[in-house]
Amino acid sequence: MDSGEPSVVLPSSTLSSLSLSLHPLPILNISEHLTRLRLQTNNVLPFVLGALLGTQNGREVEIVNTFEVAVEQGERVDHGSFNVRKEQYKQVFPSLEFIGWYTVASHPTSRHISLHEQFSAYCSTPLLLILQPTHISGVSVTSGHLPIKAYEPTIEIRDRSSRSVYIEAPFTVETGEVERIAVDTTARGGEGGTSLESHLQTQRAAVKMLHDRILLLVNYVKDVISGSAPKDHATIRSLAALLASLPASDSQGFRDEFETEYEDVQLTAYLSTLTKSASILNDIVDKHNVLHSSGREERSAGFLSSRRRGIPGRGFGGVPGDWDRMH
Repeated sequence: MDSGEPSVVLPSSTLSSLSLSLHPLPILNISEHLTRLRLQTNNVLPFVLGALLGTQNGREVEIVNTFEVAVEQGERVDHGSFNVRKEQYKQVFPSLEFIGWYTVASHPTSRHISLHEQFSAYCSTPLLLILQPTHISGVSVTSGHLPIKAYEPTIEIRDRSSRSVYIEAPFTVETGEVERIAVDTTARGGEGGTSLESHLQTQRAAVKMLHDRILLLVNYVKDVISGSAPKDHATIRSLAALLASLPASDSQGFRDEFETEYEDVQLTAYLSTLTKSASILNDIVDKHNVLHSSGREERSAGFLSSRRRGIPGRGFGGVPGDWDRMH
């Protein structure tokens, strides 16, 4: 902590009376958000910002889900994008509300107070959840403890002046049956990397083993032809039978089947593009019809007003229009 900057956190002897429950999904989302930004920006400590979704009943708060928050220049929250994402989650999870935000830091500072004021428009007391990586917090994480701290905003009055500060809020990790299964599956897949990485490594090992065995057979045939290896008729007959069972890639039937499948794939891609283009064109036509129908209504209203005043209606360019000839 900078010595010149006053602490924005009340002493540890003061704890919030908030009953806070944290689900595993937000923890995984925040960790994944940090890891992805590190790889994208090649920065050990990138600026991470996201929203917390959950439920609140009095002093009982439950954090269930999160989503990332876009940031404009100068660490300003992109409120347009934020509102869109919040409404999208509201449609899918109508019971969840915006209850706070998260970031990555060693401790809250005045920088977080500034961000807190930006989120105050959406929640009167937005909570702050901080992920504290060990390389920046300097605190070793013991077994059974998460490098995460939760803070509740409050107002401190000192020397007849008030300021926004944070008070630490203890939390418990609450896990449902479905979440326990999901976390257990994720942990098992991440023992030697991701589940996809493990699958690809298994496939690579199988392909490498096949390549080594084929190379061994090729070298044996070369040695037999050169006379440096004894001729084993049983092995040669087995190789001939294996080669005869392989599909002939130069046959006309193989080429026809390959071209048919290739054309089917290309046709599917073209149909997808055509469907998307037709949908865009349909939207443009709808907007065009709405625009021109509004224009005709305005012109009709103008003609009626002119008739009431005794002024003959005119078409485009001052030429009597169809309405004049009809009346």
